[in-house]
Amino acid sequence: MLFVELALIRWTGSNILYLSYFSNFILLASFLGIGLGFLRADARRDLFPLAPIGLAALIAFVRLFPVEIDRSGTELIFFGALGTRSGLPPWLTLPVLFLGVAGVMTLIGEGVARTFRRFPPLDAYRLDILGSIAGIIAFSVLSFTGAPPVAWGLLAALALALLASRRSRIWQLPVLAVIVVLLGLESIVPTDSWSPYYKIRLITQPSGAVSLLVNGIPHQTMEPAARRLETLTLYGLAYQRTRSLPKNVLIVGAGTGVDVAVALQKGVQHVDAVEIDPRIHTIGVQQNPDRPFQDPRVTSYVNDGRAFLEQATSHYDLILFALPDSLTLVAGQSSLRLESYLFTAEAMQAAKAHLTAGGAFGEYNYYREDWLVDRLAGTLREVYASAPCLDSTGHFARLALLMASASPDALQCPAVWQPGSRTVSPAATDDYPFLYLRDRTIPGFYLLTLALILLAALLLVRVTAGRLQSMGRYLDLFFMGAAFLLLETKNVVQFALLFGTTWFVNSLVFLGILLAVYLAIEVARRVELGPSWRLYAGLLVALGIAWFVQPDLLLRLSVVPRFLVAVAVAFGPVFLANLVFAQRFRDVAASNVAFGANLLGAMVGGVLEYVSLITGYRVLLILVGALYAAAFGLQRLMTVTFAPWRALR
Repeated sequence: MLFVELALIRWTGSNILYLSYFSNFILLASFLGIGLGFLRADARRDLFPLAPIGLAALIAFVRLFPVEIDRSGTELIFFGALGTRSGLPPWLTLPVLFLGVAGVMTLIGEGVARTFRRFPPLDAYRLDILGSIAGIIAFSVLSFTGAPPVAWGLLAALALALLASRRSRIWQLPVLAVIVVLLGLESIVPTDSWSPYYKIRLITQPSGAVSLLVNGIPHQTMEPAARRLETLTLYGLAYQRTRSLPKNVLIVGAGTGVDVAVALQKGVQHVDAVEIDPRIHTIGVQQNPDRPFQDPRVTSYVNDGRAFLEQATSHYDLILFALPDSLTLVAGQSSLRLESYLFTAEAMQAAKAHLTAGGAFGEYNYYREDWLVDRLAGTLREVYASAPCLDSTGHFARLALLMASASPDALQCPAVWQPGSRTVSPAATDDYPFLYLRDRTIPGFYLLTLALILLAALLLVRVTAGRLQSMGRYLDLFFMGAAFLLLETKNVVQFALLFGTTWFVNSLVFLGILLAVYLAIEVARRVELGPSWRLYAGLLVALGIAWFVQPDLLLRLSVVPRFLVAVAVAFGPVFLANLVFAQRFRDVAASNVAFGANLLGAMVGGVLEYVSLITGYRVLLILVGALYAAAFGLQRLMTVTFAPWRALR
């Protein structure tokens, strides 16, 4: 179940363009569907055998109607192809996709739930977590190997085939074969390959240049550095703005190596090239005509740029952030992009600390909006105590180069940034890393989408579970689910800041959370935990510690102590939260209804995560504490309410 959820988040984002920016959309549909499946476990007809048909239909829809969702406006910037749209209109595609994912996960969730009821509640939960651990490991292995979608489909089809009854296997096997064929046709396209983040397509232009598209969006172009300097002089402009030629250069966002080749052509002595995507780096090694990564003057690092800055000890004459804009989120349950922590005020301070005495910092991109240029320039002014240099075309997507230095004589600037009469947007921070969000607000299209999701969830739960009376006894578990999803999200974003926004760090965090949950279950099975208020008190204390031990304190530590303290601070509340859950869940009368209520609560927690767009991520800990306090109050209330009924029985 978890493997299919992760695969759908990953795969749909590669075919429904810009869905990479709405991966929570698929996550919420998954939680809703699994919750509905658990609520259906007592129904007369078992719908789990229909799961292959539902999955095949969903895959066929996405393959037949891939779509680019055009989001333009000034509230939130989406990088991608400018002014184009393909496929069905988003108002039709997104609801069909949401309902399709929810439907598929309902069918699979019902199969899990019907098996769930055959075990004591805590034993069932233990097996469920062990299966989830297997799912995250399998998906991580496939990501590491760069496996295409057909491998994901084969694994899911094999699992469904093994779970099929003899009667249904006769007709299920052909349907599963259709799934494998549909994904196989996509996987054998010779120009396509898969990284842990993107579906990558290479297109050779008539000029001989090779365009690299990620998730269907133009991202990079490989061509000789000499030609690039002729057509886009901004690429070499950073070296003209420095008064002396930099000897040691750091390039973050090295991509396929064009910026590295430009640096070498300008005559630098050494380049440290940092690129987060291993497949894009490999393409550059194999196909860049200048072969920059093979040059002995270049050292390559496949890593997150912020993580590299936190871990490196070298100093540079020039640090260049070369178009490091991602086209995807870190995970399915946060609003972080891969580069979110690279442009915060704290990140700019970290870059400044790696400059030599006369060193300079530069960043350039197609920024789209004037307010974004102002935000970045204002951040540099705060860090370097002077306005940065600004070179900009101002015509095509606001292509701009910003440069700053702590040494007043390091740069020669024809033009210096002036905010004019415009109000400069405040800098992004490590707690509020939403660079591309103009104001501290939840954008209108997010609010509308979330409102429709909640309305659909209410209607679907009402149809599935009747008047919801069966869930009334488990409202505390509902609140626990919402709280735990927010706690999980907070851990994902914190580890991304501390150790990098890479897929590997993200997988380790999810695996760590599942292991902490499993450990809590084993403790609850073997140890008498005593009154629940003690566990709740311990949980609130752990949340308080997490509130006071902020990431800026941990970033001052070296990697090993940082990891040990981060694990204790992050996974302590996870462990205690699951002791609370396990103690409550052990004695529930209807494990499928109780677990369904918990999963639906997690869906609501996914909606509440968008509060961070207003408050930042730290405040989520207060929301987590409030939700667990509400769960405790409801648990005490229900204990009093249902105690006389139990005595009569």
